[in-house]
Amino acid sequence: MSEITITTYEGMFLFPQSATSDLAGASQHVLDHLEKVGAEVVSFRKWDDRRLAYPIRGNKRGVFFLGYFKLAGDKMASLERNLLLSEDLVRFLITRADHLTQEQIEAAEGRAELADEAKLRGEQQADEAGSTVRATTKADRQAAAVQDAEEATEPDAEGTTATEPAATEEEPAAS
Repeated sequence: MSEITITTYEGMFLFPQSATSDLAGASQHVLDHLEKVGAEVVSFRKWDDRRLAYPIRGNKRGVFFLGYFKLAGDKMASLERNLLLSEDLVRFLITRADHLTQEQIEAAEGRAELADEAKLRGEQQADEAGSTVRATTKADRQAAAVQDAEEATEPDAEGTTATEPAATEEEPAAS
């Protein structure tokens, strides 16, 4: 009877930049794949948002997640097959983590920070969706600034502009 060896692995998972709008969903996607094959996740975190060295499937930027997990070697082929079939994932790389100590792996834990960032991004998107005026491009922002400047220099009903002080009735100076 053969003995099953549990090995610790390091996995880097790349999602398109659009995953930043749903960080919780992207991270859960990876965790679901790991859970499906019976992996024990030791630590998992968002690693970085970066510009890619070359476009991959039309993506010039990506979101990287770093995870450490324990898995039986005979389950690795199943995990890799499932990850290759995933349409959400752009790339992944899994290597053995023999070069790291357990303390180093556990120190890389970042699920709480990931949850905080996902919550913050969700709140920002809700705020942006609720605002009525939103300049989306540099040209739009410049046009809005020019319009604001023109409105500020147009005379109002009294013939004053926003940049001129309004005439006030003052007592005449004593001579």
